[in-house]
Amino acid sequence: MPAAGLPWFLTLFGRDSLITSFQALPFAPDLAATTLRVLADLQGTRVDDFRDEEPGKIPHELRFGELTAFHERPHSPYYGSADATPLFLVLIDEYEHWTGDAELVGELEPAARAALAWIDDFGDRDGDGYVEYERRNIDSGLENQCWKDSWNSIMWSDGTLASLPRATCEIQGYVYDARRRCARLAREVWRDTALAVKLDEQADDLKQRFNRDFWLDANGHYALALDGDKRRVDTLTSNIGHLLWSGIADEAKAALCVEHLLGDRLFSGWGVRTMAEGSGGYNPIGYHQGTVWPHDNSLIALGLRRYGYDEAASRLAQGILTAAEYFLGRLPETFAGYPRHQTNFPVEYPTACSPQAWSSGAPLLLLRVLLGLEPRDGTVHVDPSLPAGVTQLALYGVRGPGGVFDAVAGDLPLAV
Repeated sequence: MPAAGLPWFLTLFGRDSLITSFQALPFAPDLAATTLRVLADLQGTRVDDFRDEEPGKIPHELRFGELTAFHERPHSPYYGSADATPLFLVLIDEYEHWTGDAELVGELEPAARAALAWIDDFGDRDGDGYVEYERRNIDSGLENQCWKDSWNSIMWSDGTLASLPRATCEIQGYVYDARRRCARLAREVWRDTALAVKLDEQADDLKQRFNRDFWLDANGHYALALDGDKRRVDTLTSNIGHLLWSGIADEAKAALCVEHLLGDRLFSGWGVRTMAEGSGGYNPIGYHQGTVWPHDNSLIALGLRRYGYDEAASRLAQGILTAAEYFLGRLPETFAGYPRHQTNFPVEYPTACSPQAWSSGAPLLLLRVLLGLEPRDGTVHVDPSLPAGVTQLALYGVRGPGGVFDAVAGDLPLAV
């Protein structure tokens, strides 16, 4: 299964392994199968404040060594991640779509049900219908338990930190997507119609409330998060792109978000910045405050295609793939958010992991976006949208539910 990255993170990370497996599914489905089995085996079974563990929760990170053995650090494993659990459910469904492997999905049913229960019982800490996080281990636990897990990533537009607990917008999207996908699995694989109906009703309710409670009408985009007082944190960030990937955004609101994502404040020319230029905390070489993350952009591009913004998706994919050429084909974990016209080449973040798993997976997902590869009805459908100047794109050895195939778009005929 994928480890996170070198030199500091060559170990299991729940979120990283899940997203990397998602990115690579059409090419290496065995990664997803192994990731799902291992994370199910490590799934939380008890309440343990030191490790931020709760029943049904998917782990964040696993470490070995003296600090862990003598309980100086909680990574044995550590469960400080609020998004790995819904992403685990998303990957189960996506894996079945690409492989048709109902046997593994049946094997994972108890783990999936436990994960759904965690979302309802522990993820939603105060019963408001949203998944929030706040560390239980205040000494060595992570303060931010979303993918932007640096201490200063969730802040207001004036640069002040948001209060805890925090309900970041993209996690609500992951929960929405997880419920929709598990409703399908409940109907078609687990044969539990009552669960399917419940999950669809929960998803409908969440989408309606989310588009009411997270929308900043004056800004024309979704809030980064709800803070501990349920106030909408107003910073413009790349997180809004994940709402397109998950499908939770209303169509009209999505259109306004697309304008932001490809506007000058967020789009550097190479990719979408984690935080918009001009925000109080913006820093083009701040870890989550203005850098460009390839994996982040790959998920945003997939979301753009989901909502029909094919040209925007192609433009974004071309920016990241062009940056990859400057890095000799090996994208780092993240790179600086300087405008493309200012530097003429992408500037690597000083301490970026390279190689890094989900950055390595980003080009695979972006190629899927450009070719429009989607598994449906037991086969893979192809709907290419090539960027300007690209006359041909070919992928060989793609694995889908109908077998292995080649996809070629452009000057040559498309073969499936």
